[in-house]
Amino acid sequence: MTDVWLSSSQQQHWRAYLLGTTLLMDRLDRDLRETHGVSLPEYEILVRLSESPDRELRMAELADSVKNSRSRVTHTVKRMEEAGYIERRACESDGRGVIAALTSEGFSKLSAAAPYHVESVRRALIEVVTPEELDMIGRAFDKVGERLEGGRPDPVLSARRAQIDA
Repeated sequence: MTDVWLSSSQQQHWRAYLLGTTLLMDRLDRDLRETHGVSLPEYEILVRLSESPDRELRMAELADSVKNSRSRVTHTVKRMEEAGYIERRACESDGRGVIAALTSEGFSKLSAAAPYHVESVRRALIEVVTPEELDMIGRAFDKVGERLEGGRPDPVLSARRAQIDA
């Protein structure tokens, strides 16, 4: 068994990660709420649906893709449905399944918010670190994600990475 405690350096990096990610996510969420009236989790759901065939996913697949519990995604999608961004319907091939589909209003909301969100990401992260540091962050968290997913890489991130590498 390895040492129980983190080294001083490991503890410092761990705490910097916790503080940095908390502040980053809070800033990105606040920026989206203030400029476009959607939260960061809602924005990510809009993104995942927009990138899916026919702009729709089964609710279980949507929850898996955003790495949230099905109940949390169900509550979020319900709010988004009430706002007119998403519509839900029964899955034709499986009566137990529910499909979440992006509406034209939801796609318009995403299209309007995306440039502002990207600018927020640039200001809060991309412009703060060097390209080499950003590459290192990406590689490190690819490894973390694969470890925590049991060696199964996220198919959306894998497809994006293949596009970047091409």
